[in-house]
Amino acid sequence: MTPQLRALLVHLLTATGAVFAMLAMLAAIDREWELMFLWLVVAFAVDGIDGPLARKYHVQKYAPEFDGVLLDLIIDYLTYVFIPAFALFSSDLLPGWTGWVAIIVITYASAMYFADTRMKTTDNSFSGFPGCWNMMVIVMFAIKPPFWIILALVVILSVAMFLPLKFVHPVRTERWRWLTLPMALGWTFFAGWAAWVHFDPQSWAHWGLVVTSVYLVFAGIVQQIIPLRDASA
Repeated sequence: MTPQLRALLVHLLTATGAVFAMLAMLAAIDREWELMFLWLVVAFAVDGIDGPLARKYHVQKYAPEFDGVLLDLIIDYLTYVFIPAFALFSSDLLPGWTGWVAIIVITYASAMYFADTRMKTTDNSFSGFPGCWNMMVIVMFAIKPPFWIILALVVILSVAMFLPLKFVHPVRTERWRWLTLPMALGWTFFAGWAAWVHFDPQSWAHWGLVVTSVYLVFAGIVQQIIPLRDASA
């Protein structure tokens, strides 16, 4: 297999995220939330592996006719922002005007964030909350907190997009990657399992979702608080 063909196959793998996004959207329209989240988890898994493959097979060198970064951002906006926001709005989690506030704030703030050229830090983490609304929304579906907690989280995380707070990238942030990567894989497993059991409130997958989500949200901020002592830390 030529380097050009390998690089092209990576782009084609990334593009499957658009198909999974459409399948998730169709499920959301029918209010089949479990199926919707299963498709979003599949898309999340693809998003986790296509980046390392793109760097390994040098897609910018061997398949430069396709912009992998732009392709990834388009699919991420669909699967991380647009579809989860629609699910939050269409579900019973946010009644009345609160659903309208959430869907407008999420889509508007995320559009600005995805276009922000300062979204990455020097250690390949994210500067500001990276618009991972798919992760936030599935946790809300699992634990079903009061609507005012969900609305408060929407506002806080939207503001956090533009604050100088660091959020780790599960693969590219080297510091604590030995822990961050298993946590991200664990989140993927727990998210899929929670959706598979129809968000059964007795499922232990919910606790796994909460624990892994809390780590992924606060790990980068803790890294900012605790300075790096040496290059091997």
